[in-house]
Amino acid sequence: MAVELDAEDAKLVTLARASRARARSPEGAAVRDLDGRTYAAVSIDLRSLSLTAVQAAVAMAVSSGVKGLEAVVVVTDALAVAEADADVVRDFAGGGVPIYRADAGGAVLDLVTT
Repeated sequence: MAVELDAEDAKLVTLARASRARARSPEGAAVRDLDGRTYAAVSIDLRSLSLTAVQAAVAMAVSSGVKGLEAVVVVTDALAVAEADADVVRDFAGGGVPIYRADAGGAVLDLVTT
């Protein structure tokens, strides 16, 4: 099921795809805060630190003093939005935040809402 996006959410897909490609990472994510600012990140897999791309993007937003999120995109080969990703978005931003899952080509495959 393909999901149609508005221009602002499509921008998140572009940012997540670009971050993923630049870092040659399995996942890229982008979030938009309540003021319209965006944060993009990739998954981190170090011996001492492991984060999904969504967790890393949310951490960037939190460390910037953001108070909430409007939308989240994750570009991944996974078959669904990871529960850990939905949990971190819900924990930080509460309910009602859309999380879009897109493939490497930028097609949005599905949507879950916190």
